[in-house]
Formats: sequence, C-alpha cells, structure tokens
Amino acid sequence: MHLARFPRHHFAHLPTPLEPMKRLSEHLGGPNIWIKRDDCTGLAGGGNKTRKLEFLMADAVERGADTVITQGATQSNHARQTAAIATKLGLGCHILLEDRTGMEDADYNYNGNVMLDQLFGAPLTKFPAGTDMNAAMEQMAEELGESGKNPYIIPGGGSNEIGALGYVNCALELLTQANDRSLRIDEVIHATGSAGTQAGLVTGLAASNSRIPVLGIGVRAPQDAQESNVFKLCERTADFMGIPGSVKREDVRANCNYVGKGYGFPAAGTIEAIELFANLEGILLDPVYSGKGAAGMIDLIRQGHYSKHQNIVFLHTGGAQALFGYRTAFDFPSYD
Repeated sequence: MHLARFPRHHFAHLPTPLEPMKRLSEHLGGPNIWIKRDDCTGLAGGGNKTRKLEFLMADAVERGADTVITQGATQSNHARQTAAIATKLGLGCHILLEDRTGMEDADYNYNGNVMLDQLFGAPLTKFPAGTDMNAAMEQMAEELGESGKNPYIIPGGGSNEIGALGYVNCALELLTQANDRSLRIDEVIHATGSAGTQAGLVTGLAASNSRIPVLGIGVRAPQDAQESNVFKLCERTADFMGIPGSVKREDVRANCNYVGKGYGFPAAGTIEAIELFANLEGILLDPVYSGKGAAGMIDLIRQGHYSKHQNIVFLHTGGAQALFGYRTAFDFPSYD
C-alpha cells in the first residue's frame, strides 16, 4: 500500500509511542496490555482525528478551499483538532455542534473542547439533538458559497474514505513497531464511533495480511448498525485505494455493551476505567470515547476473554480535553 499516492499534509507527531502498561496488566491479572498513544499526535493536545485530518485538509487545500465546515457533539474532539489545523493553515473554520445530551452544566457547554474551539477562533453554531447535521453543513456551505467563500465539508469525525487513510497508515505504523520489537499482537481494541478509525485500521491490517483482529468498543450505536457502518466505510476505503474486496464482513467486529445511558454519558465502568488508567499508568482518558473503550477492554479481561500470555493493544484515541467538561461525573473529595 503506497499511501504517498494521496495528498497529505504532515503535521501529526508520528509515529506515536507503543508502550506496555505493566501496572494495569498486573492489576487485572493479564493479558499483557500495550497502549498505542494516539493521544500524542500533537495537534491541539492530540487525538485520533489528527491522522485523518492530514489527508482531509490536504484534499481541501488541493481543491482550493478557503473555509472548512464540520460537525460533532458539544464536546467534540474532532471539532477541536479541525479548528486548530484550520488556524495553522490559514483557513476559516465553522463548527456545528449537536446537543446530544441536553446537559445544562456550564462546564460541559463552555469548558473543555468548546473553550478550545473558541480559542482557535472557530465560530460555533449549536443545534438540538436529532438534527440532520449533514444537511445543516450543506446549507452552511451554500450560504458561504453565496458570500464568495469556497467551503469544504469535513464529515463528523473526519470519517470518510479520505479520512480513513489516516488509520490505514496507523495500521502499517503499528505493524512496523510490533515487528521491530518481535511483539505478536493478538488483538487491537479501541473506541469506535463515527467509524473512520476502525475502518482504516481494519482495512490496513486486512490488506497487509497481518491476521490481527480489531475489536471496536461502541460508544453510541447498537452493534448491528455500528458494524454495518464500519464495513461500508471499509469497502469505500478499499475501493478508493484500489484494493477492492480486501476486507471481509467477518473482519469487522464491534461490542456495543458499554454505551451506558447513551452517547456522551459516562457509565460507572467508564469512570472506573479513567481512574484506573490515571492511578496506575498516569494516562488520561476521556469520558466519551477512550474511557468507554477502556471500560469494555477491562470488563472483557475480567470475563476471561484473553489468556494471561496474550498481547493486546489498546489504541488511545485521545480526548482528555473533554474531562474539564465532566467534573461532576467524578466523586472527588473536598479539600481545604
């Protein structure tokens, strides 16, 4: 796979580290847990969207765009990273935020990623839950076009066949790191939402014949819908790369038992996972994506899904900036 055939801007800090989590592994009694630190991609605090944006922003610039439009939930990590790179490239950036939780807490609505969006100078527009956000972006693009702008729409999460190339590349990067240290990976686990990260990983690992399975821990949709969305994007990504049919339906697996109350609402297991990673490894997770992904991994380990001697890799998708919008979800002691 020769990804240099596709336009790309290089601003991510790559390769991201692949590190053992020895204390967490010991605490859970095995398997050997490794972490792929995509919270360290460098852009606006890092996160998985940075890899996608390297390809998406290059496509936008190649098409002569002077403004980008994207959408996400209130505490969207994708919005933060998009606003940051737009600023760096001298492009305008309009962010449409969908209120998927109805939370009225001031920190949730104005702190965390929202504050950073504004710090990067991106105008924000809020929409109620259930809005057709793709239609809303199209309408904004039409209005900007009429005012003389040349807008480029980036889908939520950067999740289309262009953005997924970032995680095809991550799959190749991970394989190189594993091969260089003779690490046999038995499974990769990560939080899956808008589908781009999982679709890229699955496509890259399947097309390279790695035989490494990927398990996405769902954060929003039911299992059937999530797997269907991921597989469709795998097919589009493989076609885009000129390797049609390289991904089979059975390559796409999602476990959506850890969504809890819904998207954006951390469950008890989410909070436990965040605290375990912080207290044992000094690593920050977020309450929406990586926290739920880690909660799923921890529960599966406790259920005995992995042997003590297996090696699993948790892909950290970033998002710790959202923690500052969720203080009330934690039971911190008072202090004087």
